[in-house]
Amino acid sequence: MWTRSHSIVTDKVTKEQIWKLFADVNNWHTWDKGIEFARMEGKFEKGNHFVLKPQGGPQVNIEIVETIENKKFVDLTRFPLAKMYGEHTFEQTSGGLKMTTTMKVKGILGFLWVKLVAQKIVDALPDDFQQQIKVARRL
Repeated sequence: MWTRSHSIVTDKVTKEQIWKLFADVNNWHTWDKGIEFARMEGKFEKGNHFVLKPQGGPQVNIEIVETIENKKFVDLTRFPLAKMYGEHTFEQTSGGLKMTTTMKVKGILGFLWVKLVAQKIVDALPDDFQQQIKVARRL
């Protein structure tokens, strides 16, 4: 299994603001430059699905496999012969809010999906976090 994480600690936003930002899936395109759109009907909760279209890529169906409001959510993307998990955690620390995203890919063709998708997501995380903080401050 391939795993990569990125974290940041900030005192500029609260876990409630960040949660609100992520829970509004239909507006992810307003702060994530890597996607054309994301669409979800219903609540941001375990068992629900959404469709995401990356810039220049095909639409993918993503399942929310775990949610703990204001603390954590995990999403799952199924590829041919591989699965990609995105774990997003929000932890209050003495220095501020610690935001962590961990990407995991497993499966026979995992190496391919790391090269095509997951590594690009990980490479963009530092900039993505800054954009998330910027937008969440207004919520």
